[in-house]
This record gives sequence, C-alpha cells and structure tokens, in this order.
Amino acid sequence: MLIGYARTSTAEQDAGLAAQERDLTAAGAERVFSEQVSGMGARPELAAALDFVREGDALVVTKPDRLARSTAELLTIEAELTKRGVGLVVLSMGGERLDTRNPTSKLMLTILAGVATWEREIMLERQREGIAKAKAEGKYRGRKPSIDAYEVRRVALLIGPAAAARQFGIARSSVYLALKPAR
Repeated sequence: MLIGYARTSTAEQDAGLAAQERDLTAAGAERVFSEQVSGMGARPELAAALDFVREGDALVVTKPDRLARSTAELLTIEAELTKRGVGLVVLSMGGERLDTRNPTSKLMLTILAGVATWEREIMLERQREGIAKAKAEGKYRGRKPSIDAYEVRRVALLIGPAAAARQFGIARSSVYLALKPAR
C-alpha cells in the first residue's frame, strides 16, 4: 500500500498543499496524510503516517524537504522505515523518482540530501554576510518593535514590570528591555 504525506509550512500555501495531495494521489497513494505546520514544530500527521505504515508499504512524499528538516533526519526516517520493511518513495528528486526499496535509489537519496543541506548552508552563509554588510552600512536595524517601548516603560513604572507584562501580553523580559534605556 502506498501512503502519502504532504506538508506546507503555512496556511497561505493552500495551493502547494493541494498540488502535493494531487501528485501523491496520481502516484497511487491510497491514503494521504496532510498538514500545514512549520517544519520546526510538531508534525502530528507525519507521526500518524509513520505509525500507520506497515511492512510492505511505502511512504510517498513529493520532495524530501516536505518530510524532513535535515539530511540527518531524512536518513533517520528512511532507516527506521527500512528497519520496519517500509519503503520511502520521493516523487521529485532532481526530476527523478527515487524508491529506497532499490539500493541505487537509496544511494541517490543520501547524496542528493547531502547536496541539499550543503546548498542551504551556503545560502545561510550568504545571508549572514549580507546582514553583516547592511549592519556595517547602518541599513539593517532588525525587526521593528511590536509594541511601543515608551508606553510599556510608562505603564511598568506605574504598576510594575510583571503587571505591565500581563497587561500588554508580552514577556517580562520585554518589559525589562523597555525599562533599560530609562535607567
């Protein structure tokens, strides 16, 4: 039995989720587990899909980044599936369909997952360099404050930091940061 898993990071990506579900169904997935959650948070539908698959089944995903956060996690999931007698099928891995029930596909998955991780690290390195350059030129100031520090400071001085944090719905540490320039 082919079991599909689809994921997008945000609710705004409805079209992307629908496209994944369509591709998984077209590939023969009899059941598709879908969710719209960040890769960094809990993924209950992934856990359900991994729990649902049985020996002889295959878990199908459109791309490896829909399944795992990193090369290590991808290879861990694949190893666990293999140990249970379950295959992993990736529909679009550089234009190729990979099925880890085949040793060559397993090798290709490992290599291409490593390349994807390397590519991400290079992109993050360039991003850090760009931010450092922008900071040096005075063009990067970080995220805009979500609340007026003057107002937080004024209220905190009247009713105390803990009460101000509750009133504004922010962390106490944010109140203390607002108070810091006043000291």
